[in-house]
Amino acid sequence: MGKPTGFMEYERVNAPKQDPFERTKNWQEFQLLLPEDKLRQQGARCMDCGVPFCQTGTSMEGSGEIGCPVYNLIPEWNDLIYRNQWKEALHRLHKTNNFPEFTGRVCPAPCEGSCTVALDGDAVTIKNIEYSIVERGFKEGWIVPQPPKQRTGKKVAIVGSGPAGLAAAAQLNKAGHLVTVFERHDRIGGLLTYGIPDVKLSYSTIKRRLDILEKEGVQFKTNTEIGKDIPVSSLKEDFDAVILCTGATKPRDVEVEGRQLKGIHFAMDFLHQNTKSLLDSAHEDGNFISAKGKDVLVIGGGDTGVDCITTSVRHGAKSITQFDINRERPEKRANSNPWPLFPIVHHHEDGHKEAIAVYGNDPRAYQLQTTKFVGDEHGHVKEVHTIAVETSIDENGNKVRTEIPGTEKIWPAQLVFLAIGFTGPEEEIIRQLELETDRRSTIKAEYGSYKTSVDGVFAAGDNRRGQSLIVWAIHEGREAARECDKYLMGSTLLP
Repeated sequence: MGKPTGFMEYERVNAPKQDPFERTKNWQEFQLLLPEDKLRQQGARCMDCGVPFCQTGTSMEGSGEIGCPVYNLIPEWNDLIYRNQWKEALHRLHKTNNFPEFTGRVCPAPCEGSCTVALDGDAVTIKNIEYSIVERGFKEGWIVPQPPKQRTGKKVAIVGSGPAGLAAAAQLNKAGHLVTVFERHDRIGGLLTYGIPDVKLSYSTIKRRLDILEKEGVQFKTNTEIGKDIPVSSLKEDFDAVILCTGATKPRDVEVEGRQLKGIHFAMDFLHQNTKSLLDSAHEDGNFISAKGKDVLVIGGGDTGVDCITTSVRHGAKSITQFDINRERPEKRANSNPWPLFPIVHHHEDGHKEAIAVYGNDPRAYQLQTTKFVGDEHGHVKEVHTIAVETSIDENGNKVRTEIPGTEKIWPAQLVFLAIGFTGPEEEIIRQLELETDRRSTIKAEYGSYKTSVDGVFAAGDNRRGQSLIVWAIHEGREAARECDKYLMGSTLLP
């Protein structure tokens, strides 16, 4: 513990970001770095707790997340940067997290919600310290390819190149196996690349890490869909083991009148097309859904919905509204959401701040349920009808929505994005491999072993656990790699 009284002497100072209005004029990342002396003070606020809940890494069913799922050694690297030992801090960070530059940008930081300082004050700026350590590592040239000294001759196929697939690939390659990652799209990264706007996680940041993995020996095959371009049967024939990291990409739909109208899109289609066009041609090719000059309505109060706001603002939307079916969250923790659980409280995401800066108001509207879409004479959506609802929990633990009479409202909208989550993994590869699934349609593979019902085939990430955080996907990819290595070699040294 570098400074025992640091948490009492220094206030939390958040990392600076470019002005919300100015940054909407471009597609560049807007997170900035704190000066080194200020950052070291933030590290000094860490209490080096006897029980550091920040790195616990668990989830309580029905309650929420506690701490960091990859078990980051947070107090250790907080202390190291306070002592100006940056390279050692980077080493400790990489021991548990293959991609801190990803989580340091887009993780919601459950670690900060479990920080002991947050019991009676503001949490340590753990996420920003993580981001600053890894960016310092790249700047100083400390992060370089480290190919394995020996190869085992074993070949592993990884299907899907999102965070789970990349983490599994990095770990198995480190163990000396020959790893091939298959991706059906034209760029590696899965939803890291095509599901998160470039302003939050730029493709140049992803590509920087991919280049290192390639130099370490990982092979990437893009535009290759398993089960279509390559038969599923060939995976078992050509590889000694297979890890499925295909995500949970089936979007949840709404079944209301007018759903077939033009101008109603799944959020991921919007985000994917926007990023692909941006990377291919800086939007010159026009191959994307444009929000310019339109009243945009986003159905869904989560992160994907916010990403639609972030993108629509930059297109030049006429107006933006985000529907959340739930009540507005409280300013402080409710009694049912105690520390060290992830805090469920009201706050403004970056996309909300940008909408406020451009349009003058918070885009969110609460407790709204869509009742129908209405179109114009050309079959294009022109308005959305809603009614307010109260949400309660029945005796079986299920959510019940009760409509409030007299609260009907009509909203103008020429563009609607559905951002209400996902229902599970796509089924084709599951069907072809004849894998067992559970009641949620996710692949049946026990947590900790990741073995599917087919010998030599493992599953990790959202296709096994359901829609979740990037940091959980990295965790599962690392653990599945460990179990796969054990399957191939009889034992493993992977963590």
